[in-house]
Amino acid sequence: MQCENSRLNPFSLVGKTALVAGSSRGIGLAIARAMRDAGADVILAARSKDKLDVLAAELGGRAVQMDVKSPESIRAAAKEAGDVDILVNVAGTNVRSRFEKFPDEDYEHVLATNLHGIVKLTQIVGRRMIERGRGGKVISIGSLLTLVGLPYMSVYSITKGAIGQLTKTLAAEWGEFNIQVNCIAPGFILTDFNRSMWKTDAMREWLKGAQANSKLGKPEDVAPLAVFLASPGSDYITGQVIAVDGGYSTTAHWPFDPSQ
Repeated sequence: MQCENSRLNPFSLVGKTALVAGSSRGIGLAIARAMRDAGADVILAARSKDKLDVLAAELGGRAVQMDVKSPESIRAAAKEAGDVDILVNVAGTNVRSRFEKFPDEDYEHVLATNLHGIVKLTQIVGRRMIERGRGGKVISIGSLLTLVGLPYMSVYSITKGAIGQLTKTLAAEWGEFNIQVNCIAPGFILTDFNRSMWKTDAMREWLKGAQANSKLGKPEDVAPLAVFLASPGSDYITGQVIAVDGGYSTTAHWPFDPSQ
């Protein structure tokens, strides 16, 4: 039945289990909801267990507590989650500062959250996927900073650039096990992490000239691509960093008018 469903609908996730790390809000929660709607059994993972329990009940899924800064917590969460077919790495944080003034403690915090924890979780879950011999999907949420440079985002960029390169290497390494590894690079998606930054008129006016679509994105703009990359329809796509950015990484507007 599962094979028949995949043949008839290559975008179905029926019969698949997805672990979404960093799913208590924002992009992670939007992806969890979209994967549930596509038929997946969804496991939510984040630090805030009480909130996750409520969300898991809403989605008809499960919740596991996981602190990505703690290797012990990651191992325990992965064990509790059990066998998964789809791993989605969303957990992350950011500290905006001039590089020459970047505090050591913030440096360690961002790297531990955005990179070290994601690496450990992917290693554990990927090893289990290989042992099961049934293939799998690994989808990591990178950033525009995986592709381009912006000021005051140096350490965040280090982590997101590394996620992009890890994606390409694991795609090459795990291809023989039928595991596809891809990265989504969201652009200016309005979330709790950046809401205050976009309150100024100056920032919104700047965006109008920076990309083809002048609107800020929503978490729900990212989720459909994650579902596609988790589905059988993407089985021949791996090692890619795909931007969901309104055209920021490829386009710009200018005031030139050829009719004048």
